Amino acid sequence: MFSRPRKVRIETARMTLRPPSHGDYRMWAALRMASRDFLSPWEPSWATDHLTRKSFTNRVYWANRSVAGGTALPLFMFRREDGALLGAITLDNIRRGPSQAGTTGYWVGERFARMGYMREGLEALVHYAFNELDLSRLEAGCLPENAASRGVLEKVGYKYEGVAQSYLQINGRWRNHVLYANLRSDRRGRTQAG
Repeated sequence: MFSRPRKVRIETARMTLRPPSHGDYRMWAALRMASRDFLSPWEPSWATDHLTRKSFTNRVYWANRSVAGGTALPLFMFRREDGALLGAITLDNIRRGPSQAGTTGYWVGERFARMGYMREGLEALVHYAFNELDLSRLEAGCLPENAASRGVLEKVGYKYEGVAQSYLQINGRWRNHVLYANLRSDRRGRTQAG
């Protein structure tokens, strides 16, 4: 017998994290547009159709397939008090078998930055990944000069592991990234490398 995939919904003190739905388009497009200058130094260049409804519809279909297939967990972060979309966290490239790992990516709208939302969201995702998804290792990468991103990763238990040369194309050019990992049973001390 086939069963429907379980709906993912993670509650934190101030937020609800859940996969995107078609009805989120206007909030998402407005927040991304308002935050474009804030986000573009840290993200791959946006496709010309990035903010279109069609592109968002494809994003929602991808999210549904990924959650159902266990390959990714894309989550939008909503503030409970007013339903505002704050940003998103994605646990992507989930690998099973001997690896039991996934890659963390995230963004927050400019007007919600430095309010602790991303830390709260990442803490919830880490807990969910280790306890519900039974993952053993969460990875993340960011630009070396992105002090805010490095800080939030370190505050939620990610530890610096090294540098990946020409890791991703960010804002139109290949960039080195510092790599971090969070281990379920981490016995490593702080490295102070970041």
